[in-house]
Amino acid sequence: MAARIRLKKVGRKGQPSYRVVVLDGRKPRDAKVVADLGHYDPKTDPATFQIDNEVALKWLCDGAKATKAARDILSKSGVMAAWDAAKRAGGATAQDDEGKEAGDKAEA
Repeated sequence: MAARIRLKKVGRKGQPSYRVVVLDGRKPRDAKVVADLGHYDPKTDPATFQIDNEVALKWLCDGAKATKAARDILSKSGVMAAWDAAKRAGGATAQDDEGKEAGDKAEA
């Protein structure tokens, strides 16, 4: 599954509010969610959001890609900085490790 972190629109016409969710990347915006990471309300001044940082970081480390709007919100909450630090500290990603293991088995 190609997981995407994106915004799911909730609220009525003219009163938008969004949930930050994890969806299968091939599904439409209003499909059933895999995980709910938080919410974003652009109507307030300034815009407010609440994100579960630990769960969002887990999904990013597992290979989920964030859309531009979701990435901006995750950056403001500090998740993207933590993800960059985790990538630098860990070196290779989990996908790279799986590829190396498969290559090692093929050579043996």
